[in-house]
Amino acid sequence: MKKIALVVLALAFMASVSIAKDKSQKVSGFINDAKCAAKAGDAHADCAKKCIDGGEKAVLVTDKDHKVLAIDNADAIKGHEGHHVTVTGHVNGDSIHIEKVAMGKAPKAPKPDKKG
Repeated sequence: MKKIALVVLALAFMASVSIAKDKSQKVSGFINDAKCAAKAGDAHADCAKKCIDGGEKAVLVTDKDHKVLAIDNADAIKGHEGHHVTVTGHVNGDSIHIEKVAMGKAPKAPKPDKKG
């Protein structure tokens, strides 16, 4: 009986360790509406807010690769529509569940090449 209890305890421990590996990650980008995700930026902030308030789904357009991530819990970004943010959350495929939001500075535009 003790051996069975130890095996069950060991399996439970291993299962809890595998769950703990699913760590949060930080992602920076613009909060936008799904309909106009490609227009993410400070100039589009008012439109993004109107669209999200009107029922359009909120998304995060990442800085790194401009990937569009659907936001599972849109209440988490309330007040940040159209803003550049850094979020902490769990990315699962093409969606993110946000745990924490922090305002961020928009990335600098690339400088034009000086040729000629």
